[in-house]
Amino acid sequence: MNDIRTTPSVLAQLAHAPWRTSTRSQTSNCVEVAPLRTGPAAVALRDSKDRGGPVLLFNRAGWLGFISGARNGQFDLN
Repeated sequence: MNDIRTTPSVLAQLAHAPWRTSTRSQTSNCVEVAPLRTGPAAVALRDSKDRGGPVLLFNRAGWLGFISGARNGQFDLN
């Protein structure tokens, strides 16, 4: 996991981020993603059912690794 600090700059970006819901999301399993413009975090990810809850922050390399793992089934539960 990335070691990205939630600075006031990152928190401000999260408050105004252009969140998008995944096209693969189902009614009960939704995630939202938002690109961040500056700082060490490039992408934010959150649960759409808990928009005020925890947010995962990824730098560019971490995000590309996450997407690659998801495409390859690394996180599948079955």
